[in-house]
Amino acid sequence: MDSLTQIVLGASVGEAVAGKKLGNKAMLWGAIAGTIPDLDVLMNPWLSPVQQLSFHRSLTHSFLFAVVMSPILGWLLHRLYKNATATTRDWTLLFFLGFVTHILLDSCTTWGTQLFWPFSNYGVAFYNVFVVDPAYTLPFLVLVATAAFYNRLSPKRQFLNYAGLAISSAYLLWSFIGKSMANRVFEQSMSRQDIRYTSYISKPTPMNTVFWSVTAEGEDGFYNGFYSLLDENQEITYDYEPANKELLAPYRGHPELERLLQLTKGYYTVEKTDDGALLINDLRFGKFDGWKKSGGGYVFVYKVWQDKQGNLQFEEINNRPKVDGEYLMSYWSRIKGQP
Repeated sequence: MDSLTQIVLGASVGEAVAGKKLGNKAMLWGAIAGTIPDLDVLMNPWLSPVQQLSFHRSLTHSFLFAVVMSPILGWLLHRLYKNATATTRDWTLLFFLGFVTHILLDSCTTWGTQLFWPFSNYGVAFYNVFVVDPAYTLPFLVLVATAAFYNRLSPKRQFLNYAGLAISSAYLLWSFIGKSMANRVFEQSMSRQDIRYTSYISKPTPMNTVFWSVTAEGEDGFYNGFYSLLDENQEITYDYEPANKELLAPYRGHPELERLLQLTKGYYTVEKTDDGALLINDLRFGKFDGWKKSGGGYVFVYKVWQDKQGNLQFEEINNRPKVDGEYLMSYWSRIKGQP
């Protein structure tokens, strides 16, 4: 999830663990705990593009990191605040839960979180919330921020904080329900249209859990469709794109290419550019404008080419659309079920 959401979640967890003993210090250090896992991006200047993709949400997003680092940081903070009533155990629990809630929430998004690193580099993803979702973050933020103005022993402070945790957790539960409802419609529509698929990924479109997209893997390509839970018509139009995976044959076996393909979980298509390079489209994130009749570009696209020395090079292509008022109004109308 985005940084603000992780800060709010971490602050709330810190308050729940040690708010009575530490007051706003618990929120502050909880917010820091909720931020630490994402500091893995500081390694980017020393990593290649594919290494950046692979390293993100690995070491610092693993259960092992939480287990090892929490007692170390807990001991350090207990030493720092010698006069505080919080024990080493309190500090350790604050960091542990701050780390674990961070990585579990990240696992709800599309990218994938390597929870079991270094034993497995598989990115766990439940595809039930978008990386930025105001409906999850804003009520949570308001309640936690309001709680910070009350005395650390005030029942209102505790109520507001737990209300924030309860409402945000209820929203996550709803997202799984909404996903299940959308999946049922996707499966039924593909069956009616005799679309044969081996697997599919459904995920919410940006900033909501009402409007969903699906990517289904066929024999030689992928089917993409969209459905809003508010749609009256459940007959979904699917776009088909050939995978063209054979275009990568000359480069297969290259470690970085294989890792990039592994990160996509096999959901990718390949295109050839005019200059002979290849574009790998990561289908897990779909297209920004795929819901529009005019279509759109994929969110994550990677250009692959061989330089003069014969080395394989990688570059991420920025395919983000121009988001203005007209775009947002059109998107909002589609969420509400208007074609």
